Amino acid sequence: MKSDFKFSNLLGTVYRQGNLVYTNDGTTILSPVGNRVSVFDLINNKSFTLNYEHRKNISCIALNKQGTLLLSVDEDGRAILVNFKARTVLHHFNFKESVRALEFSPDGTHFAVAAGRFIQVWKTPDMAEDRQFAPFVRHRVYAGHYSDLTSVTWSGDSKYLLSTSKDMTARIYSLYTEDKEVKMTLAGHRDYVIKAFFDKDQEIIYTLSKDGALFRWEYTERPGEEEIAADEKHMSWRIISKNFFMSEAKLKCATFHAESNLLIVGFTNGEFRLYELPSFTMLQNLSMGSNAVNTIAVNSTGEWIAFGSRKLGQLLVYEWKSESYILKQQGHFDAMNCLTYSPDGSRIVTASDDGKIKIWDVVSGFCLATFEEHQSAVTAVAFAKRGQVMFSSSLDGTVRAWDLIRYRNFRTFTSTERIQFSCLAVDPSGEIVCAGSLDDFKIQVWSVQTAQLLDQLAGHEGPVSCLSFGTEGSPSLASASWDKTIRIWDIFGRSQTSEPFNVISECLSLAMRPDSKEVAASTLDGQILFWDIENAKQVRQIDGKRDITKGRYLEDRFTAANSARGKHFSTITYSFDGLSLVAAGNNNSICLYDLPNEVLLRRFTVSQNMQLNGTLQFLNSKNMTEAGALDLIDDDGELSDFEERRRLDAALPGSNRGDISSRATRPEIRVSSVGFSPTANAFACASTEGLLIYSIDDAFIFDPFDLDVDVTPEATLGILQEGDYLTSLVMSFRLNERYLIHKVYETIKFEDIPLVSKDLPVVYVEKLLTFIGSIAMESQHIEFNLTWVSNLLTHHGKYITRNKHIYSSALRSIQRFLNRVAKDVVKANFKNENLFDFFMVASSSKALQFSSFNNDEDDDDDEEEEEANGNDDDEEGWFGPGQVKKMTGTFENDSSDSEMDDE
Repeated sequence: MKSDFKFSNLLGTVYRQGNLVYTNDGTTILSPVGNRVSVFDLINNKSFTLNYEHRKNISCIALNKQGTLLLSVDEDGRAILVNFKARTVLHHFNFKESVRALEFSPDGTHFAVAAGRFIQVWKTPDMAEDRQFAPFVRHRVYAGHYSDLTSVTWSGDSKYLLSTSKDMTARIYSLYTEDKEVKMTLAGHRDYVIKAFFDKDQEIIYTLSKDGALFRWEYTERPGEEEIAADEKHMSWRIISKNFFMSEAKLKCATFHAESNLLIVGFTNGEFRLYELPSFTMLQNLSMGSNAVNTIAVNSTGEWIAFGSRKLGQLLVYEWKSESYILKQQGHFDAMNCLTYSPDGSRIVTASDDGKIKIWDVVSGFCLATFEEHQSAVTAVAFAKRGQVMFSSSLDGTVRAWDLIRYRNFRTFTSTERIQFSCLAVDPSGEIVCAGSLDDFKIQVWSVQTAQLLDQLAGHEGPVSCLSFGTEGSPSLASASWDKTIRIWDIFGRSQTSEPFNVISECLSLAMRPDSKEVAASTLDGQILFWDIENAKQVRQIDGKRDITKGRYLEDRFTAANSARGKHFSTITYSFDGLSLVAAGNNNSICLYDLPNEVLLRRFTVSQNMQLNGTLQFLNSKNMTEAGALDLIDDDGELSDFEERRRLDAALPGSNRGDISSRATRPEIRVSSVGFSPTANAFACASTEGLLIYSIDDAFIFDPFDLDVDVTPEATLGILQEGDYLTSLVMSFRLNERYLIHKVYETIKFEDIPLVSKDLPVVYVEKLLTFIGSIAMESQHIEFNLTWVSNLLTHHGKYITRNKHIYSSALRSIQRFLNRVAKDVVKANFKNENLFDFFMVASSSKALQFSSFNNDEDDDDDEEEEEANGNDDDEEGWFGPGQVKKMTGTFENDSSDSEMDDE
């Protein structure tokens, strides 16, 4: 069992807070998700999450125009500089103040930071310059505002800065000292100035305030000085026009596309509008819900507009010209309770306290469907082993069956009494579904076909906490209860009696090994017990207390080492080979165990976010006061903006749950469910931060060709002429030029195909199969293409089998090509069967004279004979002797055909 799992993606949430950023090509959008950054590729329908973490939630991000450097800043002002192409962290920096806005200059040489009431301009680290000891070199600090800044914007030529503030003014600054007379204050608004923009020609400035006012400023002379000489006029920025949005809600955010003069504004009631400036003509007026629009971004072409809503964690990408949504995603409103993989491992189903069930695509990271039929929290989900059928249990007293082909609920199971179901299990055949409850001590058994209650298994003396079926072997049902027993039931037997396995403490989680011969149970005292089902005896025991990384809560007056909280596992699961087990619980640890040796292989940290309870380790006495923890005291003041205040105590007294998307309360770090992928190369964890995916990613293996930076078409053709086919093939894929790939592909000699296929890195296997599938339908080299496909599948078949979801498109094109070849061969053989017999007899007869075919009369006779035999030369599909031999024999080369023709 491999243990080199790494964090690969974060699903279940798409936006938390902060600003959205497009790449320069406008096809990819970056979204801050808690203390991480997720990247959504809108063209290829894929997403990934960068591996690094902040210590607190991210407040703003920025990407330079070249798309190479990403800068993200958390709520405390700590910044991380990332190489966006390589996805590696370059530098950590602390601005020592909360940052409200961050933006790179259009030329990429500087970036501006709105920290407090000052603008800090820093030089962008550049490899072309002399390498310095400190990557961040401050260019200048601009002061002048009397309150906190709300935004900072660069001009198109990267020479000027435009800032807005809560002091109801906007100010203009110059990047260079010699233009200090440019500095000017734009006043006149009656509320916070949210945003300010330059137009395309930098001759007009637009400012927007929170009360819905839009001012247009132009650089003109003072009124009444029209007749004064030009050198004596007093030029300044003046208000030319005032427009108002006339909305009952407050203006929340705005963005401006200078190339098309398109203004997009969002309000606190979820409404967003599109205006054309300077005429102030409203183009569209739509709404994304009843919650505030927190951020807006527009791509470089001005076609796609991205909206983010913090309350529900919504992310929308809207194409305003066609009035359609490119992307519409939303995470769970509340914490996830459970998860399960589909039988093929391509999808993950999650359920939450909000009563919703969401289906996530593993590859793209997007939500495919959402089910909202349940009226209360969903407690468990499970797949049938065969077919696209899923089951869910809920506290609303129902168990539902879902058809994932038509995406509908086709069965609803209920008990004779109104009870809340807390656990669920589906038998391997998919004919029986069982559910347990914390209200009743019985296990309900239904038939999936008839939806009738078949039986109620009685025997437990406490609430049933978990159920589990094996995936193979005998259909035995294992159940665990708070009565400190584990029971094994034969649901198809005549007797309901079962012998209990007694444990020391209450059972929290249960898992049956796939071969149905062993069951594992996690108990409240931190132990994991393993029982042999056939012999009814305990075979091993793992003490999990020593492997758990505990954390202290913010209000705790002791360190994590002295905390008794969370020293147990609340969810466990077997790997599909039964040799490993993953365990997690109400703590910051995910433990991977090797069962034959009973050792801990890996321990993963769920999150480093200090805004979650349970991530801190040590007690810092300076953060504690007589009134409690310093972070729990609201020190923003009564005169601060009510919408931006940190309402730390928004929940009812004694309530443990809050709005996880807006972080109104401080949630606890925990893992509610874990699940292994059927492909055995990944596992998922439903945590407070979202759905964490850990995988063994074979795609990111070491590629020695990445060390060579001189990859050009000329170099590729030169290496191809030298006979280094593997290197030239890889270089052509690196350049991604179709004509070059085609030339290298067909230049490779037939006898070298097995060697090149064997040594080809797996990174390029999918690309090569896709390319073969794209050209094979029109290509004349049937045997050549078939040999490539055969060798690639032979040498890389295991990897392709483990990653079917990656190769599905390429394999479909290859299958289409093979079907076409088989069809043509059968058709040609059927048409030319008699002709083939004739040539075989003729070639063995020495008396046959080929010269007789030149006689006109004999030609007519031959034509009549061929027509009588159904073999017409003019008929489509006629083959010569060499071609017939190639199609029916061993596909010889062209030289053998020419020799037969000479005979």
